Amino acid sequence: MSLDALLSLSHQLGREERRLAILGEGNTSTRHDAETFTVKASGSNLATLAAAGTATCRFDKLIPLLAAESMSDAAVDEALFAARVSPEMKKPSVEAIFHAYLLTLPGVSYVGHTHPIAVNSLLCSKHARTFAQRRLFPDEIVCCGVESVFVPYTDPGLKLSQAIKAATEDYIRRLARPPRVILLENHGLIALGATPEAVLAATLMAVKAAEIFVGASAASGGAEPVFLTPAQVERIAGRPDEHYRQKALGL
Repeated sequence: MSLDALLSLSHQLGREERRLAILGEGNTSTRHDAETFTVKASGSNLATLAAAGTATCRFDKLIPLLAAESMSDAAVDEALFAARVSPEMKKPSVEAIFHAYLLTLPGVSYVGHTHPIAVNSLLCSKHARTFAQRRLFPDEIVCCGVESVFVPYTDPGLKLSQAIKAATEDYIRRLARPPRVILLENHGLIALGATPEAVLAATLMAVKAAEIFVGASAASGGAEPVFLTPAQVERIAGRPDEHYRQKALGL
């Protein structure tokens, strides 16, 4: 059942952030069908998330917001409440709008948004865009894709959702494939995939890549790490054995 899988994924992602968790630690979502999806409710905790801490929403109530030229915060809140399939449900996270969009991408059934310390160490630095666009080792390509979508800092809420949509569409036009990871400057990480395992693997591998980036830079006296070349990245991405491994891992 997708809700049970969502709760399990939320707990695992929440535990990864729990060491310094102060607020809600991000959010997760899953698509049920063409009409509805479930997202973590505002103020709920990922590590202890229960069904009562989620909200099931209608896509057709949120996707149109992405075309709005401007909306007040109050109007966005009203739209979030109106998107619920039941008035008894809690308010969806304000980031439910970008979850709704991402869950319409081909092959995407789960989305996890977190704020890992190692990843944010780079996203809050001058290396943010480079970390998103370059790859350091083969397993990073397998789990996180040939590069990540990079979104410059944008005010959370509707504007951020619109920026994510624009950057993701540009990524798909260039690379002819949906992303596995989206990196938000000075904010956090979004992982998406067909399964909870894919979202968890992309999140954990992005954290590992961030730690390696920082370590390699320190070992080089502060210089950028040695990245794989574009040809090497495409070679790994196209290898049949790596595709087999991705399927075996549920990626």
